[in-house]
Amino acid sequence: MPAEGSIAVLAGSGRLPVELVDHLDRTGASFRIMALRGFTDRVLTRRADVVVDLLDIRRILAVLQSWRPATVTFAGAVSRPRPGAILGASSFLRNRAEIQRVFSGGDDKLLRGAVKLLEEHGQRVVGAHELAPHLLAHPDLHSRAMPSRQDEEAIRTGIALLDALSEFDVGQGAVVEGMRVLAVEGPEGTDSMLRRVARLRRWPLSRRGRSGVLVKTLKKDQDIRVDMPVVGPRTVREATRAGLAGIALGEGATLIVDQAEMLRQADRQNIFVVSVPMTREAAGG
Repeated sequence: MPAEGSIAVLAGSGRLPVELVDHLDRTGASFRIMALRGFTDRVLTRRADVVVDLLDIRRILAVLQSWRPATVTFAGAVSRPRPGAILGASSFLRNRAEIQRVFSGGDDKLLRGAVKLLEEHGQRVVGAHELAPHLLAHPDLHSRAMPSRQDEEAIRTGIALLDALSEFDVGQGAVVEGMRVLAVEGPEGTDSMLRRVARLRRWPLSRRGRSGVLVKTLKKDQDIRVDMPVVGPRTVREATRAGLAGIALGEGATLIVDQAEMLRQADRQNIFVVSVPMTREAAGG
C-alpha cells in the first residue's frame, strides 16, 4: 500500500513522465505511478504501480482514494482516446457520465475537466514544473547560435499568433518565417507539425538555406499544471530536418526534457535555441 503523503504521477506519453520519475527517484521523494494504457512509455509502464484505461475514470478515482497522496501531478501528453487506450465498451458504459463531462470540448477543456474532477474528489493537483523546476526554460537559456533580426521578427509574430489563437484551443506551437506563418500546431503535436513543414519545403538543409523559427509557448489562460509545452532533443532533430533557423521557447513556460543534450544537438546543427520573455498570464500557476 503506497504511503500517505506520497506523490501520484499520472503518466501520459512522451519522455517527460520518465524524466520526472527519474528526478523524483534521485531526490528520494515518495511517489507512485499510474500509467495510462496506450499512452505511457513501455519502460515506465513496467515500473508503474497500476495501469489504467483512460476512460475508466471511476477506477482512477478509486485508486487515488486508496493511495491518499499529498499531491497528484499529470506528466506527458494525453489526447482523445486512441484504440490502444480503450479497453472496450464496458469502460465507457461504467463511466458514461464522467466521460461526457470530461471529454467534451477541446483538449484544453479535457485537461481542465480532469483537474476539476480530481479536485472535487479531494485531490490536490500540482504541475510537473513544481516538482522538477529545473526542467523549465530559464531566462538565460541559449545555444551558441543566436537569432537574426529576421528571426526576432518571426518570434514576435509567432507569440502574437499563438496569443490570438488561444481562445480556439489549438496547439502551443507555430512555425514562422519573418511575418509569414508556415504552420500552426494542431492535435498532431509539434513533431508532426515540423515534419509537415519539412515536406512542404523540401530544400537542401544547409545553414545558408535555413530560415524560419519554431515558436513554442503557453496558450493564453493555460492551466500550467496539466498542459505546459514540452520540447527536447527530438524537437531539435525535427526542426533541423524542416530547415529551420532555430527554436524560441516561452521563458518559464516551457518544459525541456534532457536540456543539455538538446543544446548539444542545436550547437552541432548550428541552429539557435533561446528562451523569450512571457508577458501573458497563465491560470493555475
